[in-house]
Amino acid sequence: MTLLERLFGADAGDAPDDPRVALFVDGPNVLREEFDVDLDDLREAAGRVGRLTATRLYLDEHATPGLIQAAEARGFEVIVTSGDVDVRLAVDLTRIAVEGRADVVAVASRDTDFKPAIEAANLHGCRTLAIAPGAFGRSDALRNAAGERVTLGEDDDGPTLVGYD
Repeated sequence: MTLLERLFGADAGDAPDDPRVALFVDGPNVLREEFDVDLDDLREAAGRVGRLTATRLYLDEHATPGLIQAAEARGFEVIVTSGDVDVRLAVDLTRIAVEGRADVVAVASRDTDFKPAIEAANLHGCRTLAIAPGAFGRSDALRNAAGERVTLGEDDDGPTLVGYD
């Protein structure tokens, strides 16, 4: 049972007024061989808390055309940066949160660099979700900054509120 279902009943995931969720994926830190992360799993994890309105995958200039094509085929907006992926993702996440274009911002990463962006989103009334690519790839600082968290591959019922699991 998902967090929304636990809080609002079994039909919470089907309501047209589901929270708007913006998913930000740190490609270089999540799409690594040791994590074996599937983009569909990331979408599913973020989609458990609401309606996906933005799904962005951030990659560096070394990304293969095959990866870009596969991500686009799964509905991701792919953003390729020539500079630091972290800076672009953090700026975009903060902008969407501050402008109120999402009710929930979800970041899939193992990088503590996104902690300030998550904290800014929290300050602007956005719910925040940290998605770890696996137990080995968890960032405690990122997980603790976010209001909700999930680790891919763990047998759980979806995101948990920090302090209540």
